[in-house]
Amino acid sequence: LAVGVIIGAAFGKIISSLVDDIVMPLISIVTGGVNFKEYKLILKDAVTDNSGNVIQNAVSINFGNFIQISVDFLVIAFVLFLMIKAINKFRRKKEEETPPPSEPSEEILLLREIRDSLKK
Repeated sequence: LAVGVIIGAAFGKIISSLVDDIVMPLISIVTGGVNFKEYKLILKDAVTDNSGNVIQNAVSINFGNFIQISVDFLVIAFVLFLMIKAINKFRRKKEEETPPPSEPSEEILLLREIRDSLKK
């Protein structure tokens, strides 16, 4: 979980740009040019005066922004999954390449015999 938080913070802008500039336009093509960030449910319209100036902003539920942030999260989670999978594969490969310790050389065996005989 901590790794996800760190990676998400470090790559937040990159992932947001990836989603905003690449993924969402592709989804927009499939869905007929829909921009998800603009989706909202207006609960109360904005109050304006006679000249058109907004006195009170509209009250709305911006579920399109929620969709956008959810896609951001899914992309971050997928990238994190791929990174951890690659790291684990590299670690396993490195462990397989490490040869088991070989038998000590004749010199080492002779030195051990000398050491043991000196202890007596």
